[in-house]
Amino acid sequence: MKKNLAVLLMVLGLAGLAMAQIGTVSTDVLGAHLNFGRGCAGCHAPHSGARGNGITTVDGSTGDVALWGQDVANLVGKTIQTGQFDFGLKYSETLPALGVNAAPDALGVTACLSCHDGNWATGAMMKNQVFETVPSTYASNTIPTELGNDGNTAKGDYLNDHPVGANAIIGCGGPYSWDCTIDATGKIVYGPMMQNFVNNYGFFVSPAAISNKPAVMCTTCHNQHLMNIVAVTNDNGVTTGLPSGNYLTAFFIRAPYNINNQNPGGNQTAQFCRQCHGGEANEKNGSTAKTIF
Repeated sequence: MKKNLAVLLMVLGLAGLAMAQIGTVSTDVLGAHLNFGRGCAGCHAPHSGARGNGITTVDGSTGDVALWGQDVANLVGKTIQTGQFDFGLKYSETLPALGVNAAPDALGVTACLSCHDGNWATGAMMKNQVFETVPSTYASNTIPTELGNDGNTAKGDYLNDHPVGANAIIGCGGPYSWDCTIDATGKIVYGPMMQNFVNNYGFFVSPAAISNKPAVMCTTCHNQHLMNIVAVTNDNGVTTGLPSGNYLTAFFIRAPYNINNQNPGGNQTAQFCRQCHGGEANEKNGSTAKTIF
C-alpha cells in the first residue's frame, strides 16, 4: 500500500511539472516589443538608423550596430549609479557608444536605455507602463518601464534599480554568493552546491565577460525578443536540469518566471534570482526543496 502511494505521488508530481512546463501563448512572443505594430523595425531600423524611424539625432553612427534605430546620442558618456542596497553599494556605469568594436555594455545597457531611460533619451515610443497581463490585484497594473523617469522624486534616479554595467560583477565564494569560482575567461565554474541548484533549476542568465569577469547587463536577465515564453533545452547554451519544453515567463525574463496562475507555494520566480544570489538559495541553507511550479 505504501509503495503504491509513493508511486502515485511521484506520478502526480511529474504530471504537475509537465503541466507547468508546457506553456502556450496566443499573443506574439515579441509582446510589448512589437512597438505598437512596427515590430522589429521599431528597434532595428532597416534603413538610416534612428533617422529612418523619424528620430532626429546627432549620432553619426546611428544604425551601424545591429541596425539600431533608436537615438542613443544623449546617453553616451553619461554616468548612472545603480543598486543602492542594504550595504549602501553603488555601481557606477558610464554608458558607451554603439560604435564598431563597442564594449558589451553598449548593446547590453546603452541600447536598452535608449527606450527605457525616459530621462536623457526621450524620443522613444514608450508609454512608461508594463505591457503585459498582471493579476488584477497587483497594485495599479501600471508598473513603470522608464527607469530614469519612474515617478520617484528625482528624475534620473537609477539607485532603485538592480546593478548593471561593467562594475556590476557577479561574485563567488562569499556568504551571499555561490560556492563557485571564475576562470581566466570570466566564465562561472559551479561548485557542488551551485551544481545542485543548476540541477534543480538551471543557469539561464547571460553575463558579459568584461576584463575576464562576469558582469551583469540588462540582457543578462532579459531576452528582449521573448516576452512571455522561453524554450528550455540543454542544447541552446543553457545549463538546466529541467525537462526540455516551452515554459511560461514574464517581463522578458530569459527563464521560467510566471507571476500569473501560479501555485501559492511555487518558487520559480525566486529560483531565477537565486542563480546569482546563492546565499538565499535552498541548496545553501539546508532545504531539499527543488523548483516548484
